[in-house]
Amino acid sequence: MAEEQKQQSFEQALEQLEQLVNELEQGDLPLEQSLKKFEQAVQLSRSSQQQLQQAEQKVTTLLAEQQQSGNDESDGELM
Repeated sequence: MAEEQKQQSFEQALEQLEQLVNELEQGDLPLEQSLKKFEQAVQLSRSSQQQLQQAEQKVTTLLAEQQQSGNDESDGELM
């Protein structure tokens, strides 16, 4: 299951997480099945959070590189 989640896109994981939450909210599942679904939901949540953090880091890095590139060009114009 964990390996399958790593291969999922963020959108797929979010969709599966929503489905699990809906199933759990219905309250029709036996306790053992509810616990398994809850565990899956926690794993999906953690995986999705990690994907978001990685995307945020990429954006931050790209913006910093762009800003540095812009500063380098400005420095050249001053000379």
